Amino acid sequence: MIPSFPNQAACKAPYDDLYIYYIQGRVAAELLPQDATFIGNWEEEGFSFLFFTCSADAQVSALIQRRPELVLLDRFQMPYAQWLGEQIQPFRIGRFAVVPAWDQAASAAVAENEKILLDPGVVFGTGTHPTTQDCLEAMEGLCYKQNIETVLDLGTGTGLLAIAAGRLNCRRVLAVDINFLATQTARRNMALNGLLDKVLVVQGRAEDFMDRPTDLVISNIHYAVMKNLLDSASFLRHRWFILSGLLRSQARAVAQQLSKLPVTVLKTWERDGIWHTFFGKGVEVKLYN
Repeated sequence: MIPSFPNQAACKAPYDDLYIYYIQGRVAAELLPQDATFIGNWEEEGFSFLFFTCSADAQVSALIQRRPELVLLDRFQMPYAQWLGEQIQPFRIGRFAVVPAWDQAASAAVAENEKILLDPGVVFGTGTHPTTQDCLEAMEGLCYKQNIETVLDLGTGTGLLAIAAGRLNCRRVLAVDINFLATQTARRNMALNGLLDKVLVVQGRAEDFMDRPTDLVISNIHYAVMKNLLDSASFLRHRWFILSGLLRSQARAVAQQLSKLPVTVLKTWERDGIWHTFFGKGVEVKLYN
């Protein structure tokens, strides 16, 4: 059973405080709370982070008692903005205006084809990170010059880049993330932007979705995963690529890998001497419907 997230049922101002329970072990979906104070469960490498809008000591204690293999490691309380690392405000990047889903005044002031409504929940990816903005710039420039119908977005997070692809008239977008809560958040954002007919959000490993050729593959993802993607013959089944989220040493390694492939790097971005993005053209392949 897929758990619902009652707090995300309607667009409203972000949470005041977050109550986070750091648990060793994976909490089964059927054990997750279903009340309105529960936001979601972020799973990573055998650990669970349960998010609530108020203290849930009693609920978590009862959960641990029911499942002794689970261990409560820590408990945190912090402002929502501190968790995300910023206050969420409307901003523009290229043709797009990224607007918090609850900001009705800002939303009304933006044309629909330029608007990206975003409710990040507790998932990172508000659009202000330099690598996300470089990806948006690369996508916009490409889609103005080329007919890009199919897109694969690996490590979609909140789904922001997949939303942009839909706004740029890409006909079919597959958005992939290994984290369940990220995919739930991304699906929520597709619904907010009326893009459920164009964008399919799935949970899974990036490596498992590389075989089907697309016009554009976007990988704003951990370097350890990207390295494996570039080593795979499936990488060459995509006509265009955007690779981002790379630190300086990682970018050097990616540049070396790309130099050994029959691809052309058309542009690179470097932000603050830290973050790097590659945009390029692969070999011409026949795309299948």
